[in-house]
Amino acid sequence: MATLGSTRRKTRSIKLGSPWQVLVALLLVSVLLMTFWARESSAGSGPLLTVRKAYTVVTSPLSRLGAVLGTPFRAIGNAVGNSAMSGDDIQALKDENEELRSTVMQLEEYRQEEQRLAALLDIRDAYDLESVGARVIGRTSDSYNRTITLDKGSDDGIAAGMPVMSPQGLIGQVESVTSSQATVRLLFDTKGTVSVMIQSSRSEGVLHGSYDGLLYLDYIPITQQVLEGDVVLTSGSGGTYPKGIMIGQVVSVTDKTNDVYHTIVVTPLAGDTLFEEVLIVTGRQTEVTYEPKVSPEASISPSPEDEDAVGRDQEMEYHEG
Repeated sequence: MATLGSTRRKTRSIKLGSPWQVLVALLLVSVLLMTFWARESSAGSGPLLTVRKAYTVVTSPLSRLGAVLGTPFRAIGNAVGNSAMSGDDIQALKDENEELRSTVMQLEEYRQEEQRLAALLDIRDAYDLESVGARVIGRTSDSYNRTITLDKGSDDGIAAGMPVMSPQGLIGQVESVTSSQATVRLLFDTKGTVSVMIQSSRSEGVLHGSYDGLLYLDYIPITQQVLEGDVVLTSGSGGTYPKGIMIGQVVSVTDKTNDVYHTIVVTPLAGDTLFEEVLIVTGRQTEVTYEPKVSPEASISPSPEDEDAVGRDQEMEYHEG
C-alpha cells in the first residue's frame, strides 16, 4: 500500500511540473532560433531565410486577394459613414464645392486677361505710341463687312481714321465714332486699304482685304524682287498710318505672262483672331521704330559669353594666387 501511494504522489508531481517543462523547452527553442536567425541574417543565407522566403511567396497572393475582396466592404463602410451626415451638411458641401469651382474659373479668367493686357503694354512701349486701350464689345461675322465695335468713343479722345493695333500688330482703322463707342474696319475687309512697303527692298504698294479672307499686296513691279518671308510695314504714305508699323509677311508671290505687277499674298502678324482688347493710336507720329523693351531681369542677367569671361578671369586669379 505504501508503495502504491508513493507511486501516485510521484505521478501527480510529474503532471504538475509538465507545463513548466514545456515553457522552459519553448524558451530554449526561441533562444536557439534567434541565434540561428542572427547568424543567417549576417551570412545572408540559411534554412530559416529559405523558409521565410517560401512563406512570403505562398502568402503574398493571398494577401493581395484579401485586399481586393475587402475593397467593396470598405466602400460600403465609407458610404454608411457618409450616410450618417445630414442632408443639410451634404448640401453645404456641394454649395462650397460649386463656389470653389467658380472661384478657380474666375481666377483663370483674370490670369488670361492680365497676359493680354501685358502684351498690349509691351507693343505700346516697343513702338513708343500714344494710345488708348479699349475692349471689343461687338463684331460682325460676315465676309462682306469685317468690323469690330470698341467701348471707347469721342469722349475718350477717339476720332475716325485712327489706327488700331493688337499685341501682334496693326489690325485696322477707326471708321466712325459716337460719344462712347467706335467702329473699326479690319484689314481683312474688302474696303480696307493700307499704304505699305516691303522692308527689304523698300518697294511701296497698297495692301487690301478680300472676300476670301486673304490680304493682297498690289502695285509692286515684277522688276522688284519679292521673296516669301519678306516683312511688310506701313509706308506712311497718305498720312493715315505712321511709317514703320509691322503688318505681316509675304506668303506667296506669283507672276503671269505679260504681268506688270506681282501677285502677292500677305499673312498678317495679328491673324484673323477674336481680339478682346486693342490699342487705339491717338498720337500723331509720322514714323515709329519697333524697339522691344528688355525687362530689368533680362538686362541684368549675363550672357553666356559674359559668364565664360567671368569664369576665365576667376580661373586666372586662382592660378595667380
